[in-house]
Amino acid sequence: QVQLVESGGGLVQAGGSLRLSCAASGSIISIKAMGWYRQPPGKQRELVARITSGGSANHADFVKDRFTISRDNAKNTVYLQMDSLKPEDTAVYYCNAAVTWRRYFRTYENDYWGQGTQVTVSS
Repeated sequence: QVQLVESGGGLVQAGGSLRLSCAASGSIISIKAMGWYRQPPGKQRELVARITSGGSANHADFVKDRFTISRDNAKNTVYLQMDSLKPEDTAVYYCNAAVTWRRYFRTYENDYWGQGTQVTVSS
């Protein structure tokens, strides 16, 4: 099995910065795309940013020039650097990964989610 563990959330004032990390562990063969999603209070989950194994990244328009996604393939870890935070960025942030993993003599491909980390931006 595979687990994604997030860290780095917290409370910050508007204009501040946070860096989220998400580490994947388990019997991993490879990870294709990794991404960050968020779910603001009372709203649906939305894509924030996504990055391929080759490093090609896409960011949602509402975070462009403020947030940057990156990854360390050797550590199976994805990061989200969040700068110039706004109160509307308040949400639970989830990481996601498309993982190829093995168990005994078989391989599997599954989408995995982290448990979520709360980011609260005060005005």
